[in-house]
Amino acid sequence: MDVLDLLDQLDQIEILFEPIFSADEHVIVAYEVIGQLNNDTHNFNIVEFTYDETVPADIRAEVEQILIKKAIELATDALKETNLYIPCNPNLLMLDFGEAYFKTLTDLVEESLLPHIYLQIPMQKFKGDINQFRHPIYYIKTYGVKTVMADIGPDSKLDQILLLEPSVLKMEVSGLDYDAWGTQNHMFTTIQSIAVKMGAAFMFDNIKTSYELHYAWKNGARYFKGAYLEKPSNQFLNRDILKTRFRSECQQFISTEKKILALKYEEINNLQKHITTMVKQISPTSLNIESLYELAEKLENYAFRLYICNDEGFQISPNIVRLNNEWNIEEQAIGKNWSWRPYFLLNIIKLQNHAKGDLSTIYSDIQTGELTRTYSMALNEHEFLFVDITYSYLMQHNIVN
Repeated sequence: MDVLDLLDQLDQIEILFEPIFSADEHVIVAYEVIGQLNNDTHNFNIVEFTYDETVPADIRAEVEQILIKKAIELATDALKETNLYIPCNPNLLMLDFGEAYFKTLTDLVEESLLPHIYLQIPMQKFKGDINQFRHPIYYIKTYGVKTVMADIGPDSKLDQILLLEPSVLKMEVSGLDYDAWGTQNHMFTTIQSIAVKMGAAFMFDNIKTSYELHYAWKNGARYFKGAYLEKPSNQFLNRDILKTRFRSECQQFISTEKKILALKYEEINNLQKHITTMVKQISPTSLNIESLYELAEKLENYAFRLYICNDEGFQISPNIVRLNNEWNIEEQAIGKNWSWRPYFLLNIIKLQNHAKGDLSTIYSDIQTGELTRTYSMALNEHEFLFVDITYSYLMQHNIVN
């Protein structure tokens, strides 16, 4: 559609509202605003137009403001019961440092209802200075308005998330794919950790199947949106419209996950029992390297490194390492201190107070780069055994995470 044609038809912009569902209540908790113009050939997406840099920025800013005003006017009564996610092009907002945006909101929305407004901001499209951008955003937020950081993915900038402190992090459910984040998926887990610490919720978009809904739920989504749930509409729906179906599906997800977790628990328990049994039979100590070597041979089906540390984190045995299908002794490891590792000393305290061993979370081994989990247990009051488990074993027994 030609820009002049668009400008001539601004009064014909159609506002649609796409429902956003919650994982805790299984009801509609918000709507995302969509603007479009229809002609004989296709639907013209207004939000996408606001990012078309072949069009002067002032024209795009005017069109965005018209879209927002129309949406708020239509949603005025609904705002008392629900939340509204409205588009916010960060580059256009900075044309006047948020003044037009702020005026639109405060003119059209009662102050008591401003906390129901969420600015949806795709920060990956922002081309300015984040430190400048945060000032108008902070000011708008003082009135209760919240922010949604959209298009979260492997290229998201952690400093932007930390600076803006969004209430919601939004990403496409397809972004959870293995190939999208890479084999180690560290970026996603880091963003998840940051979100938890700042109290931000995850929303997954474009859910088209039950599988994708399950996948989003499994990966910590609090909010869901997509055609599988409800398509955009020009009306506001009964908030309980999918409650029965949604709850039923979640119960299936819960049942499936409980079975998976039970199997994982059984596998971890079997691993722990086998290591504990072998340790009791052999009684390895730092003073008897042959005993540690013998233990390594008993554990060769799943371990690639064993060593012993004292309660201060100093390694008091060599590494017994499996290389090229043979066990090797690395004497140079003696004397290294591992107390700098996060949770190391806390883990020692736990092992001193509980007879049971502990299996760490997944991490990348410093030397090999291989993903591993470490099983640790107390040998006596001052010596602690550490067994690094091979990634192949973790994968085979579905206990990577």
